[in-house]
Amino acid sequence: MNALSKERQAQIVSALIEGNSIRSTARMFNVEHKTVMRVLLRTGEHCRRILDEKLRGIHSRFIQVDEIWTFVGVKEARLAVRHNPLTMGDQYVFIAMDADTKLIPSFRIGKRNAENAYYLMRDLEERLATRVQLTTDGFRSYINAVEDSFGTDVDYAMLIKTYSEAESLEKRYSPGQIVNALPIPVTGDPKPWKISTSYIERQNLTIRMQLRRFTRLTNAFSKKLENLKAACAVHFAWYNFCRVHSTLRITPAMAANLSREIWPLDRLIA
Repeated sequence: MNALSKERQAQIVSALIEGNSIRSTARMFNVEHKTVMRVLLRTGEHCRRILDEKLRGIHSRFIQVDEIWTFVGVKEARLAVRHNPLTMGDQYVFIAMDADTKLIPSFRIGKRNAENAYYLMRDLEERLATRVQLTTDGFRSYINAVEDSFGTDVDYAMLIKTYSEAESLEKRYSPGQIVNALPIPVTGDPKPWKISTSYIERQNLTIRMQLRRFTRLTNAFSKKLENLKAACAVHFAWYNFCRVHSTLRITPAMAANLSREIWPLDRLIA
């Protein structure tokens, strides 16, 4: 990897960002798949540092939080004694999103449990400079996580959606039709018309379209948790600083006044 130019590495990262798998990217650029993986891991570490440094003092009004499912190595039902239950099996990407600027100020990868909900909220609170209205889904661990992280300095509500049962096995990878969406104020004075998770749920589609690891019914899933974390770090750095949002016509970082220009992709390369 050290022999590759920065331009060559940027081309590899660009292919990964646009939904190519590790091996297809290796074939496209006539390199070893291990080289592609090393580029991804090194770029992912660099992007984590960028996100941690740049996403501070964010002035926001409305934050939406949701999780997107994936898995590492095997699905949860197929975990064996030889597998580490913390790093293998089902994994969730917890994501916080600014509803106005579409910025992703914070994310966390791990099991869908109270611990990861807490660390997401604590990280989010440290990055915000203003009081916000926060909306999450009905995952109950968020209640304690928000209270422990924000205290009373937040307007928090849950949006609990009820779905109909899927009519056939063909629908097993998506929820049924929404029957009811019940907004429940929890803390502070959230505005009822702003209790929504629509933008963050749309972001889940963006992730599945851009990251090959999230494509269902393929063998492109992550084999190691560190690979998944690196890929997500690269994606969110690219999304925040490099990708022009189709609605905003600028990048989310520019909309949030965290950047004055559209970043070239090679700025994410270590």
